[in-house]
Amino acid sequence: MAKKKGEEAAAQINATPEGYIPTLKKQYREEIVPTLMKKFGYKSVMQVPKLEKIVINQGMGAAVGEKKLIEVAQAELALIAGQKPIITSSKKDISNFKLRKGMPIGVKVTLRGYRMYEFLERLISIALPRIRDFRGIGDKLDGKGNYTLGIEEQIIFPEIDIDKISKIIGMEISFICSSQTDEESYSLLREFGLPFKNAKKND
Repeated sequence: MAKKKGEEAAAQINATPEGYIPTLKKQYREEIVPTLMKKFGYKSVMQVPKLEKIVINQGMGAAVGEKKLIEVAQAELALIAGQKPIITSSKKDISNFKLRKGMPIGVKVTLRGYRMYEFLERLISIALPRIRDFRGIGDKLDGKGNYTLGIEEQIIFPEIDIDKISKIIGMEISFICSSQTDEESYSLLREFGLPFKNAKKND
C-alpha cells in the first residue's frame, strides 16, 4: 500500500503541467518517431524507442571528511535538475577510506516527464557548449541501450554561480532508453540532439 502511494506521489510530481508540452517532447512526437520508424522499419509507433528517464549522480569520496559538502551538492544539483535529489549512502564498510555502512557519499536525482525533457534541452543547447574546447561527447553505450555521460565540472550549468561554489564537483548523467540495442538508442539520442563526437555520417 505504501509503495503504491509512493508511486502515485512520484507520478503526480512528474506529471506535465496542464497544457504544457516541452519542446523536445513535441519534437519526439512529430519528427523523431517518423524518422526512426522509417530507419528501423517499425510497424507500430509502440516499437519506437523512448527516453524513459535521466539519472544524474554525484559521488563524493571527499564527503566522508566534509559532511557539509553533501548538503551543498544536494542544493546545487536541485538547481541544475529542477528537482530535489536524494542522498546516497555507503552500502558497506571500507576501512581504508574510513567509510562505514550508511554514511552519505553522494547525491542522485531521477528525472522523468517534462523535467527530463527540460533538463535535456538545457544540457544540449546551453551546458555542453560551455565546456572548454568542446568537440563532442563519446559515443559508447553500455550494450543494453543506455548511455552515460561524464561531466567534470558542475559549473557548465548556468544555474550555478561560479563565485559561490565551494568545490568543483563532477557528475554522471545516465540516459535510460526503452530500446534493447545500442544502435537504436544511439539513433534516438542523436535525433534529440546529443552531439556525439564520432557521429556516423549516414545515421
